[in-house]
Amino acid sequence: MLSPKKTKFRKAFKGRIKGIATKGTEISFGSYGLKAIEPARVTERQIEAARKTISRCMKRAGRIWIRIFPDVPVSKKPAEVRMGSGKGSPEYWICRVKPGRILFELDGVPETVANVAFEYAAAKLPIKTRIVKRLA
Repeated sequence: MLSPKKTKFRKAFKGRIKGIATKGTEISFGSYGLKAIEPARVTERQIEAARKTISRCMKRAGRIWIRIFPDVPVSKKPAEVRMGSGKGSPEYWICRVKPGRILFELDGVPETVANVAFEYAAAKLPIKTRIVKRLA
């Protein structure tokens, strides 16, 4: 699954997802894209599940681009541990997604196939999305 090879800090603050995306809002590589329309934290597992679903729907034809990367560690304390004694260890990785961000891009498949693939992928994500097309 996706995770960074190296990070500057081992643990991160939770933070808030404010504002709208300024980078990654246009389709750059493919012809069709899946765009976020609300803020959310998307985990590495959810990204991978969506990627597999898209790949399966396309029958491995065409090309997929993943435009987000989980680079924020989320820490968690073990079960049945008392309060205090510091922050837990990093458990998994997330990507903070702002509204307007392109999550996935597709090329080399018909529009109907792309729409079906993105609908199935959107069901795997904890976020409302919209399917967008590159303007010619």
